[in-house]
Amino acid sequence: MKTIVFRGAMLAVAPTALMAASAAHAGAFYLQEQSVRAAGRAFSGEVADTGAASLWWNPAAIGGMTGGDSSFGISAILPKGKVTNTNTLIRRPTNAAPVAVGGDQVSKDPINNGYLPSGSIAYGITPKIALGLAISSPYSFTTNYDSTSWVRYTADKTMLRTFDIQPSIAFAPTENISLGVALNAEHSKASLSNFLPNLSALQPDGHQTLKGNGWDFGWTAGAQFRSGPITIGGSYKSSVKHVLNGDVITAGLLGPLAAQNGTISTTATFRTPWQATFGARFKATDKLTLNGQIVRFGWNKFDAIRLGAPINAALPENYKNTWSFAGGLDYAVNEKWTLRSGIQYDQTPTRDGNRDARVPDGNRWNFAAGTSYNLTPGFTIDAAANYLTVKNASIDRTTAAYAGTAVQTPILVNGELRKASVLVFALGGRLRF
Repeated sequence: MKTIVFRGAMLAVAPTALMAASAAHAGAFYLQEQSVRAAGRAFSGEVADTGAASLWWNPAAIGGMTGGDSSFGISAILPKGKVTNTNTLIRRPTNAAPVAVGGDQVSKDPINNGYLPSGSIAYGITPKIALGLAISSPYSFTTNYDSTSWVRYTADKTMLRTFDIQPSIAFAPTENISLGVALNAEHSKASLSNFLPNLSALQPDGHQTLKGNGWDFGWTAGAQFRSGPITIGGSYKSSVKHVLNGDVITAGLLGPLAAQNGTISTTATFRTPWQATFGARFKATDKLTLNGQIVRFGWNKFDAIRLGAPINAALPENYKNTWSFAGGLDYAVNEKWTLRSGIQYDQTPTRDGNRDARVPDGNRWNFAAGTSYNLTPGFTIDAAANYLTVKNASIDRTTAAYAGTAVQTPILVNGELRKASVLVFALGGRLRF
């Protein structure tokens, strides 16, 4: 019976938070700010561009290079938005019918501002072989809801940090073709929590926190074809199966539920999406280069979160595969100064009926502008700014505390994400040696 009741309590945690990113810079929990140069043109030509700055998207980007190249940057991600209650109800065992969940009816800006660093380096060992290394944080975010928020039973505080180390090797069999492969070693650390309803509304809420971390691995492969003014690129980044080892800490439950207070060790398993990217760059004039990129995200890999012993439950997520489309340009004002701009449309993988306050995500448009200036023959400074508009979306995933027991407590979620947007400012540089 103890395991059954505990399993029900975990359902109230809404474990989606292990990976959810809400209104971040790309769909769901993916952060794409791995290059300041890329941000300036709305990530529209990265799979077909060259140099260390494009390593995250395509390890073939360094094929055929001579000497060394490095890229570094930091992005400030500043999200805004309101998570508003419409008519969320809770049905306790002591109630004959559902009643209003109460609490603060609007949670303003629950997604914390973030600062995302990135860096990469590459060196041409021979005219045909190059080695590279990219370090990034592709899935990272923090959200905070007040303890008095209407979403408190499905979301409280959530933190995810991933660190991806990507060693790469590229081979250029001819001056027109480059092939590359990479290993993705990812460390993930997550902490998420929510409040738990006691049996009586007159009693204070209990609380539950899940913490875990682990190392896991994936891979990336890509190719480029370069001919005159045209470069075409394609790459595939695998899904990564993450296994987090950690603890569930429960406190504050009263009466018949008090036996559930304490700490239990468990694991949580989930998958990040695969990415298939195709793009091209066309040098239309001596000054103007046009960029285009399409990404297919395999979000269906994030179909469930599987909790290990002693919980032994699979929690469905039902994410759907999505598309991202981007177009942009680079304009060389002179030998030292380049301007960029771009537009990107990115779909959300979350579905109506399955979206909770940990993932207040919607389809988005990204409008970008950027610039580069060659301070010396070997050093370039990059800057970019992005403005994202996020479509209003329902928050409507029903959960239940203590599911499957005599004290099952459904939370009938009915809310909406409104007026969400994101500002991103990025600054970095590229050094050739």
